This record gives sequence, C-alpha cells and structure tokens, in this order.
Amino acid sequence: MKPRLLYALHSGNLYGTERMALATLEGLREDVDPLLCAPPGPALAESARRGIPGIAFTGPRDLAALMRRELAAHREVSFAATAVTHSLLFVALNALYRRPGVHLHMVHGGTDERDSYGRKKLLNHAGIRFVAVSDYVRERLIANGVRASRIQVIENFLSPEDVASRPRRTPFNAAGIRRVLIVSRVDPIKRIDLLLDCLDRHPEPRALAFRILGTGWDLDVLRARAEKTHPNVTFAGFSDDVPGELARSDLLLHLCPVEPFGLAILEAMAAGVPVLVPDSGGAGSLVDDGVSGLRFRADDADALARRLAAIDCADGDTLNGLVAGADRQLATRFSAAARIADYRRIFNGVET
Repeated sequence: MKPRLLYALHSGNLYGTERMALATLEGLREDVDPLLCAPPGPALAESARRGIPGIAFTGPRDLAALMRRELAAHREVSFAATAVTHSLLFVALNALYRRPGVHLHMVHGGTDERDSYGRKKLLNHAGIRFVAVSDYVRERLIANGVRASRIQVIENFLSPEDVASRPRRTPFNAAGIRRVLIVSRVDPIKRIDLLLDCLDRHPEPRALAFRILGTGWDLDVLRARAEKTHPNVTFAGFSDDVPGELARSDLLLHLCPVEPFGLAILEAMAAGVPVLVPDSGGAGSLVDDGVSGLRFRADDADALARRLAAIDCADGDTLNGLVAGADRQLATRFSAAARIADYRRIFNGVET
C-alpha cells in the first residue's frame, strides 16, 4: 500500500505556490497516495480536473479534524505544508498517533520577511525538513535563524505537458524587439516604478511598447504617472490569458530584485520569449546571462536602459540563441522529471 501524502496549502488560489503543489502531487502519484488539503477555491477545482483527490478546510480546527481522520486511517502518513501553523498542528497530532513518514515544510518565499522567513525558525526542533525553491530563499531562511542543515533547495519546474500546451512565439526573423511584457503584481517591492524611472532618463527605450499585466497597491499611481509622460506603457491589469500575451511578446521583463523564484520567467522560456531579469534574488539565479536570458544590475534604471538598448539592437540569431538556451534549461534544470526525482529521494529516505 502506498503511503499517504497530505499536502496542506494556506491558500486556495491558483498562483505559483498552489500550481507547484499540484504539479508535485501529480509527479509523485505513482509513489504516494496524495490528498490536497486547501481552503475552498480554484486550487481544489484544478486538483479535481487533474484527478488528484482534494478536500477543503476552512480553518485550523477544521484542518485538525481532517488530520486526525487521516492519521487514524493510515499506517504511514507524510505531510507537506506551506504554513507554519499547519506544520505545528501536524507535529502535535502525530505525537499522539506516531505515524512514520516525512514532514516537509515548503518555502516559496514572499514579500513579508517575517511571515515568509522569520517565523520558520519555530520549526527548527520539530524534525521537519525545509524545501526552499531557490538558493535565495535558502539564504533568507538561514538569515532568519533556520538551521542550514535542515534546508534542501528544489527549484520549481514545468512539466513537458505544460510546456507543450503553451502557445509559442514564432522565431525571430529580424533584428530588435518591439513588444515588452511584464507579468507582476504592481506593489512597491516589485519595482515597476524602475521602468518609468528608466524611461524618464533615457529616450531609447521609449520606442518600445511596454505592457504590464497585474494589479496591486501601486497600480493607480503608476498608471497615472505613465499616462502623463509615457504613452508607450500600458497598465492592463489582470489578464486571464497570460500564455497568449507571452506568445505575442518579444521580451519578458522582470524587475523585482528580491523575487523568491519567478515562475513567469519559466513560462516565458516555454513560450519562446527571451527574458531580462535583475542580477539579484531568485529571479537572477534562474538565468545564465547571455545563454538562457539576460540580466541587468538590480535597482539601476540606467543599467536597465543600457540592456534594453542592447536587446533592441540584437540580431535575430542572437535572440533565437537565447530562446534555444532557455529551452535547454527547461529540459534539464527546470524539468519535472529531474525535480520530481529530488522529491522522490526525500520520500524514499535518501539523504542528499
């Protein structure tokens, strides 16, 4: 009989954290008996569509009752969680049931240092293993007191089916770019304002069309600023067709210097679109500069302008070379087979 794997999400949405949970459960389905536990929302609907069993909970008491039922019904129970409270709850309940299994705490990072990293040290002495989605996330955990020996980095990935199903930009047959896409929340930490600073100071990038998909605290202020001085910048708000928007673009621009990972970067690679990212944070570590994408000095509007100007002068072969390099990364470093193998080793008790 396969061991039970409960995967508890703190959110029922379908952003990067939830999508990676589903992809991980799907990849491990031959090894474990999966159950996704999440608040009501699209994550559970997507779980059902993929044929992954799921169950909703509405708070800690509800989740505790669910855990008790699962611990009572199975001789071996592994657990993965994204919230400190949920991990502590499972530790307390399993102290009574003493079910063998692996307990992973998944750390995707976030914008709030305390909630995303600081509180994780509460789990240091609970026998829990941490999975960080990037070296940057690992560094932030260690800086906030998590024991380095308990952390393993397993990067996010795209499945072959996901890559194959996405619309793809046609290869470049001429020099330069025209359409630049940004997929991001419009919050201060994401540094969308850096683009406007760049355009204020440098005339060259003003010939490019910038389209920003996303909402957030800064949306109204930055949209008003762009409308006054930069008509080539469009704040489009929420879009339910990000794959199509990517395939119609010439470049994905990422601006956040402290991004924990940046799944949109992998999605741009899958769409055959070159990427330009800061040289810091998790996003910077995803790109080999000049091979699978390009980097600019983080938080530097002048460096961003220089890099945009260079890309706009690049010939089609250079741009297609970046796309080919990104394809190789997707097939190796960011492949489902490689990263699911990492999880499989953990659940099989193989030390790494």
